[in-house]
Amino acid sequence: MRRMFAALVIALSIVGSASVTQASAGSSDTTTTLAPQTTESALVEVPPVPAKSGAGRRIVYANRQQRVWVINAENEVIRSFLVSGMLGQPGKGTFAVFSKSPASYSPEFAGVTFRYMTRFAIGRNGGNIGFHEIPTRNGKIMQTVDELGTFKGSGCLRSSTQDARFIYQWATLGTKVIVVP
Repeated sequence: MRRMFAALVIALSIVGSASVTQASAGSSDTTTTLAPQTTESALVEVPPVPAKSGAGRRIVYANRQQRVWVINAENEVIRSFLVSGMLGQPGKGTFAVFSKSPASYSPEFAGVTFRYMTRFAIGRNGGNIGFHEIPTRNGKIMQTVDELGTFKGSGCLRSSTQDARFIYQWATLGTKVIVVP
């Protein structure tokens, strides 16, 4: 099964896209993509969407895996990527996107800013939880893209700039966000 999947991934990467790597000039934002389905390299097998994570157009976040799946109305995964959040936060449940900002900041940590904020929950301390790009503190990036998939966040779900921008553009107010352990 893995060999068949790997062969399919390689075939799709050859047929489906002339350019697999996207890079912003003068930027460290480099993401390898396969069609629109993943921002990880073609050799990484994306785990299946967790069971009991809803149906229809939605975003699924598996806290222990630090992984997100974006699913269209036909129940097809159109994107999956790693994030850095906080263990156990937000708690398991069904949420909805309630606000978005192209740029934002942390009211808790001085000098921390980020872009593409898509809010969907309220944390234990009363602050907003959402998807956003890896933050900077006083202009210095707080973690690398390679560190995504580890527990480094303080509540929100940090992601690459490309993935944060994708969620920001794809999710509308009211979009379901399903959080599983």
